[in-house]
Amino acid sequence: MSTPSLIRLATRASRLALWQARHVEELIVRAWPDVRVEVVEVSTSGDRDRESRLAEMGGVGVFTREVQQAVLDGRADVAVHSLKDLPTEPVPGLELAGVPARGPRGDVVVLPQESGGASLEALPAGARVATGSLRRRAQLLHCRPDLVPCDVRGNVETRLRKLDAGEFDALVLAEAGLVRLGLAERITFRCEPAWMLPAVGQAALGLECRADDDAVAALLHDLTDPRTAAEVRAERSCLATLRAGCHAPVGVLVEWPEPSSLLRMEGVVLSPDGRRRVSTAMEGNPHAPAEAGRRLAQQLLAHGAAELLAADVPPTADE
Repeated sequence: MSTPSLIRLATRASRLALWQARHVEELIVRAWPDVRVEVVEVSTSGDRDRESRLAEMGGVGVFTREVQQAVLDGRADVAVHSLKDLPTEPVPGLELAGVPARGPRGDVVVLPQESGGASLEALPAGARVATGSLRRRAQLLHCRPDLVPCDVRGNVETRLRKLDAGEFDALVLAEAGLVRLGLAERITFRCEPAWMLPAVGQAALGLECRADDDAVAALLHDLTDPRTAAEVRAERSCLATLRAGCHAPVGVLVEWPEPSSLLRMEGVVLSPDGRRRVSTAMEGNPHAPAEAGRRLAQQLLAHGAAELLAADVPPTADE
């Protein structure tokens, strides 16, 4: 099978999304120097509407649908996603064919410039903590019910400007986004997994192509990191078995560390207010990651996760 001479990458037009697309371009050109890569910028409903709650726009898929459609329409060959935004339900006609090595997957707290404090415990009672994620909000409130969560939307730079302008006292973001944008110096402290598990697929990229495009699928398979692929397949299987959306108050951490022969898996489900929490930890077979993820979800369900997920409190913003 011959390698395509041109690969068109569809992506959101934010600075972070474009970094991700350029990163994929670099991976392609490094492996196949003769392949030409074009980036196709796509405006999504989640990018155009920065005021409405995600639930009012349909919630799941508001940052991925238009990018996927560009591939289905033939305007692009590959959709480049932040994997945490990609719904677990597959889209007919598309294949998730590539998962490159992920970045640092945790969350971090950012305080205004020139401020002190370097731990969750150091935040004063009543501190306004901004996040667009129901997962982060619930886990914060479980540990510190005296904090005041604030909704925030916009790209990373917009959120940082709002923080420095005094609209809130602290901001929770994904570490990978700050690192990729060259803003790692803004990290005040990292959230410990003991109290903040990451989102499913966090810091990983998902590369989709048309299901009948064998040449592009083969190229994307070659870009896949086996350890990251096993981890995220288990994570996404867990989320799918829970029947929870990618914005639900669910945290999952799956690691396949060297030289272990087993996956280390942790999962947590919370009520939206953080008062109730169920969690579990177990090991799984990295060569059967979907089954490992299902078992993790079944343990969470056995501990009462379904009741917590049934709470009708929609997410307010993207992560």
